[in-house]
Amino acid sequence: MKWEVIFQPSNLALYGEGILTTLALLFSSLAIGAVLALLFALALTGRSAVLRSVVGAYTYVVRGTPLLIQVYLIYYGLGQLEWIQARWDDIWPWTYFKEPFFCALLAFSLNTAGYTAEMLAGAIRETSAGEIEAAQAYGMGPWRTMWRVVLPSALRRSLPAYSNEVVMMLQSTSLASAVPSMIDVTSAASRVYSKFYLPFEAFLFAAGIYLLATFMLVGLFRLAERHFLAYLAPQEA
Repeated sequence: MKWEVIFQPSNLALYGEGILTTLALLFSSLAIGAVLALLFALALTGRSAVLRSVVGAYTYVVRGTPLLIQVYLIYYGLGQLEWIQARWDDIWPWTYFKEPFFCALLAFSLNTAGYTAEMLAGAIRETSAGEIEAAQAYGMGPWRTMWRVVLPSALRRSLPAYSNEVVMMLQSTSLASAVPSMIDVTSAASRVYSKFYLPFEAFLFAAGIYLLATFMLVGLFRLAERHFLAYLAPQEA
């Protein structure tokens, strides 16, 4: 065991860069995915059969194919098309496709949007009839009922499932190492391994980073659930 190699300043700096990239990918994709998921969930529970079919097909494809394949399709597929490459120097938005970070971010955002949309749509469908009837009794219309009653309730009830999605996305950011020139935590471990031939130390240190990040995320969601779902806890007599 040669742990002193891992704690060399240059290697710690490499892992530090990987941590920043991993966190940037995670939170950026979650933010973009959350906005898309909200729109998709409204489409999935809306009255338009066309929108339900289109968005339903999208979520089916996203959830039915591996995330790594989706990353490859965007970076090695869309990003390598001659039509896009001929425009990625000066025509927006194609300029972003020459950036590895953007390609990985796009893949992760679209992926988490598909999963989160189905979670939120399910929570919207499971909203109790009593809440909707109470809103109607106050004179609220369909859209006001959705925004003031149904959606806040569904978001709160989706927290436990969404916490699992966030943790899964954290682990999935390791797939960014498949994109050349991306330095995430897994990629940093691979570089340390290839340079010093220390696979156990390099990847065990990376695993510790992911474990610590997971522990912190789970703790934050537990606090959020305790706050937002307190009304669902059993009441003492």
